[in-house]
Amino acid sequence: MPTPTDERPELLTVIAYMRAAPGKRDELRAALEALIGPTRQEKGYVNYDLHQSIEDPDRFFFYENWESAEDLDAHLAAPHLVDFAARIPDLLDESGLSVNRVHRLA
Repeated sequence: MPTPTDERPELLTVIAYMRAAPGKRDELRAALEALIGPTRQEKGYVNYDLHQSIEDPDRFFFYENWESAEDLDAHLAAPHLVDFAARIPDLLDESGLSVNRVHRLA
């Protein structure tokens, strides 16, 4: 199955990853899953896919594609993301959240 960037390599891709604080895996997963519905309604949304590591089930990843950097910035300022960000100290381990903006090369 093709990915969004197969035909549109100009999309802004985001790979975000985080690891649950000890004992917070289920709570973190629920919080991340709650972000999906509102995000799918946002301007510039292409995809917002949540993944969980097989080797380390406490580690979660979002693979996202956005029409533009402005759309991503609006997403990061949306109320559901601001609310989630306030919960980061409680839900994530000391490494926190890593958000990587990338462009497809090949």
